[in-house]
Amino acid sequence: MKTPMYAELLRIFVGENDKHDGRPLYEAIVLKAREMGLAGATVLRGTLGFGANSRLHTAKILRLSEDLPMVVEIVDAPDKIDAFLPALDGMIEEGLVTQEIVRVLLYRHNR
Repeated sequence: MKTPMYAELLRIFVGENDKHDGRPLYEAIVLKAREMGLAGATVLRGTLGFGANSRLHTAKILRLSEDLPMVVEIVDAPDKIDAFLPALDGMIEEGLVTQEIVRVLLYRHNR
């Protein structure tokens, strides 16, 4: 096992209906992260949540318009995360972005 290292976790909270250049914002964020060579990104779809305006978003069966919470997580070296932040800032009109130090215990991939 490789020696553990420290990296940064960027966590981005947006709505399912948020858009950037005509596509879902969460998708635009992932594609931009890939374009900029970040290690990877994962999108998680929430089933219930609320944000700054306290409007409840839920995945109830009878609701037609859900606008569920979406969370994009990206883990990479601090310099790569820092380089991505200006691009991200230009994409998000409404949402929350957090950044924290994480300890990477394992990162494997086939090349």
